[in-house]
Amino acid sequence: MDPFDGPGSPRHEEQEEAGCAESRSRWARFSSWLECACVVTFDLELGQAIELVYPQDVKLTEKEKTSICYLSFPDSYSGCLGDTQFSFRFRQSVGRRTSRLRDDLYNRDAPVTLQRETAHFFGYVYFRQVKDVSVKRGYFQKSLVLVSRLPYTHLFHSLMQTIAPEFFEKHEPCLEAVCNEIDQWPSPVPGQTLNLPVMGVILQVRIPSKFDKPGGSPVRQTAKENLLLAPTLLPTIHELDLFKCFQSVLIHLQMLWELALLGEPLVIMAPSPTISSETVLAIISSISPLKFCCDFRPYFTIHDSEFREYTTRTQAPPSVVLGVTNPFFIKTFQSWPHIVRLGEVKMAGDLPKQVKVKKLSKLKTLDTKPGIYTAYKTFLHKDKILIKRLLKGIQRKRPSEVQSAILRRHLLELTQSFIIPLERYMASLMPLQRSVTPWKTPPQIRPFSQDEFLSTLDHAGPQLTSLLRGDWIGLYRKFFRSPNFDGWYRHRHREMTQKLESLHLEVICDADLLGWTKDKSEVEVVDLILKLREKLIKARRQQLQLRDGVMDKLDSFITSIISSLPADLQSVLGTGASP
Repeated sequence: MDPFDGPGSPRHEEQEEAGCAESRSRWARFSSWLECACVVTFDLELGQAIELVYPQDVKLTEKEKTSICYLSFPDSYSGCLGDTQFSFRFRQSVGRRTSRLRDDLYNRDAPVTLQRETAHFFGYVYFRQVKDVSVKRGYFQKSLVLVSRLPYTHLFHSLMQTIAPEFFEKHEPCLEAVCNEIDQWPSPVPGQTLNLPVMGVILQVRIPSKFDKPGGSPVRQTAKENLLLAPTLLPTIHELDLFKCFQSVLIHLQMLWELALLGEPLVIMAPSPTISSETVLAIISSISPLKFCCDFRPYFTIHDSEFREYTTRTQAPPSVVLGVTNPFFIKTFQSWPHIVRLGEVKMAGDLPKQVKVKKLSKLKTLDTKPGIYTAYKTFLHKDKILIKRLLKGIQRKRPSEVQSAILRRHLLELTQSFIIPLERYMASLMPLQRSVTPWKTPPQIRPFSQDEFLSTLDHAGPQLTSLLRGDWIGLYRKFFRSPNFDGWYRHRHREMTQKLESLHLEVICDADLLGWTKDKSEVEVVDLILKLREKLIKARRQQLQLRDGVMDKLDSFITSIISSLPADLQSVLGTGASP
């Protein structure tokens, strides 16, 4: 045997790497939507176990497999009979490879709330539990799970409703066929309307873009294809039925919005993983278009790998929103500042019974009644007009989609009223365009001063766009200490820095570079070439938005200047814009 062909040998590793690359390209379109599909079953000896992963060459670590196993089944307290759909979120293992270029291209134009996850996976579950006398335990229990880094909750749950019932009848061949169909889908591109065929159905979806007007109805452009079947239009790929999620806490909506905005530690205790996951995701989405920058787990169990990290009493609870169903958590989370205990929705006449705010000391381990257990006092007053409008809508049997639209519009306007003064102040920190010159490093963005910002609120605060009264300044002060402010500020600062870089390159492009080089020494000219190259490489890596022709003009300038230099310098610098 050739020693260079054995396991661990350079040639063997090269072959393995080539095989992985071939596999990745084979499933390139599939992986732009999903990481994999899994089937999780209940084994009498092993407990929950992965029965199948497709595509078969997907590499999941043991830790990731364990997470998927435990999060794919409702716990025994939920008593879910029949079919149940829910979602979860878990950490990716360190060192996982991703397509950086593809992610950057998608994330560049996607809304921040819909960007691909870089450190977590979502799991979209269709769980079936039915009586089956042929099974020892008397029940058939199995979950089909789609694992993705995209937060397309509505799309993937709709997809599951199409494929899961058929899968439970036809098993692996059905799943293989579906995955092959998904591998024919066009990749998700923000702003595009796509036709996605699967199992004789065509789902038509529009991928939201960061250029869409918030809260507006984006123009749906029909995908230019000759379709034999009329497509099923999905009005959204990610939005939830907010009214259904919040119907028993409508009068506390203001509190939940503030807790999400401030990144407060929050536990949602629900009777089922469906209610748990939908409520967590609804709370996270309530501050859109602001990105929720803390951790969140729509469904969390005691088997989760972060269980100890999140339940330790030696330090303050972390900024995380957890959805749970196991009553054991009531004892575990007694030190947490905010716990929402939900029951099955009960009606008080025509209206859903609203839970009450209760003291944390009222938490009981086994018999905790529905309520919001917290000492939190809201900074802003309740919007009583909104609550009356929604309650009147219930009495008039207004459709849930309309109620949800009213809720979504209210939350969007509230978040925008809060964010617009921050955006306006942030824009004032940007250097003037005329201060950007070709021969100097771009000027710095001025530092963010909390006191200076707060001093602008008297004449340019939320009162310009919101009728809500309360302690807005106190809310901003607390927001400055939250991960959400840190995430928002970093994102905006990065965008502004890239804008400065783009302006600087455009100013350089418009300058008389050849004229500048005429009376300069070779050292100065070489220094200019090296700096320009570095800026162009950085611009391409960051995919800076530049005026047409800027890159080409600078590339040709570098090439022509190098060709005018002595031969020895040309050989060192190379011949083009790239070394």
